Amino acid sequence: MATTDGGTLVSPGETAQVDHSPAALRRRYTSLFRPKAWLYYCDTLVSAALGWGAFAVALMAPRFSLLWAVAVVTATFALYRAVLFIHELAHLKRTSVPRFEILWSIFVGFPLLVPSLMYVGSHGEHHRRAIFGTDRDPEYQPIGQWSKAKVVGSTLPLLFVPFLLVLRWGIFGPISYLVPPLRRFLVGYASTLVINPTYKRRMPEGRMARRWMIEEAGVALVCWTVIAAVATGTIGFSWMFEWYVISCSILVLNHVRTLVAHRYHNDGTPMDLLEQYRDSVNLSGGSLIDAMLAPVGLRYHALHHLLPTVPYHSLGAIHRLMLSELPAQTPYHVAEHRTLVHAVRSLFGGRALAHFLPVRSSGVVARR
Repeated sequence: MATTDGGTLVSPGETAQVDHSPAALRRRYTSLFRPKAWLYYCDTLVSAALGWGAFAVALMAPRFSLLWAVAVVTATFALYRAVLFIHELAHLKRTSVPRFEILWSIFVGFPLLVPSLMYVGSHGEHHRRAIFGTDRDPEYQPIGQWSKAKVVGSTLPLLFVPFLLVLRWGIFGPISYLVPPLRRFLVGYASTLVINPTYKRRMPEGRMARRWMIEEAGVALVCWTVIAAVATGTIGFSWMFEWYVISCSILVLNHVRTLVAHRYHNDGTPMDLLEQYRDSVNLSGGSLIDAMLAPVGLRYHALHHLLPTVPYHSLGAIHRLMLSELPAQTPYHVAEHRTLVHAVRSLFGGRALAHFLPVRSSGVVARR
């Protein structure tokens, strides 16, 4: 039952009746690897419509009233779900769900100033075996070794991100096409969703460069349209306040989810596929709150690292099959947390996860 890179999902001495290597899972569950285009369209449109509808209610409700609070919370969670489809865009073949990226950009990415280029083209590096968990990984830092104060403090800069996004896309972005040094800096350090501040993005080339130009133009148009509308009194500053509150709330939710998506204990050395899996976390409780806090399949982040091409709507089914078919206490099971709240408690409790750390032994990753 070895994986394609020599690891195994079963501890030494245990057996399972079914092959659960990534290659075998792809053969057995071919249909589950196919994206359902209609679901991508409907899920995104419904989430965006609910989010922007609640946003409109928040604008009309007395600020800080109960109706305002309910509308803001609803808008936050609905748009949070919608924006996290950027993760699916990073893995989807563009032809598998035609024009989905255009739809997502118009209704979600551009209005929230988060174009898909901020993830598409960089997130793949997080999955590369030679890069994952190293200082070249855009989405990895040794958070498991941070103090509680540093973990909490990592949330504070998010309060400035909405303003920085306006500057990046509305002001400096257009200017950078005329100033090459500024362009290199913006592309390298101010165009990617990362938790590793040392990560440097490569300059886009060819078709990707044209794609960047189109997306940057779209976001800049949104910025200048809103600025002009505020300047002329077409919309009030209250609109900007609601947008800021909801944007910050989305950023904080995503940051908390990211903090517990991995165990972040790697020492900087490259990790094979199964070690990536064991450094990642599945939320197995199945509660509604976890579905809201880690939507679009992100509850099954460890499984996603094992099978990164599975669409979000199939991860739950494969996860349940794996749990039912594998012996108890296999490496697959130890990647679980019951809930996101439980994972956060582990983070602030020192994680107590020494027995979960990957161990290399004769090509097999075994549990301590």
